[in-house]
Amino acid sequence: MTKGLSLFEKRRRRNRTALRARSGGRPRLSVHRSGKHIYAQVIDDAAGRTVASASTLEKDVRGTSGANVSAASEVGKRVAEAAKAAGVTQVVFDRGGFLFHGRVKALADAAREAGLEF
Repeated sequence: MTKGLSLFEKRRRRNRTALRARSGGRPRLSVHRSGKHIYAQVIDDAAGRTVASASTLEKDVRGTSGANVSAASEVGKRVAEAAKAAGVTQVVFDRGGFLFHGRVKALADAAREAGLEF
């Protein structure tokens, strides 16, 4: 049995605490990355609900691999379009405990290009 939190959990808590301090009431774009897929959702913490979401498990994207940069950029575009359709243009980026590199960075860049501001 391990004592305390893993490094990943420590990074996740540190990141979310900093986000809450500077969010200014904006929804957050939360990212989860697994070995095979990547998931993104825009969450309104004040209301406690998910505004928009996208992942590599959706039917349109399912045929391709979800574990590469091109799939992550496609998910970034999709979540930005869904958020804009729901009336959200400004978010804070919640990378969780993941480093801002590779697939996470590709998702963030694609969401910015598609019109989300963060």
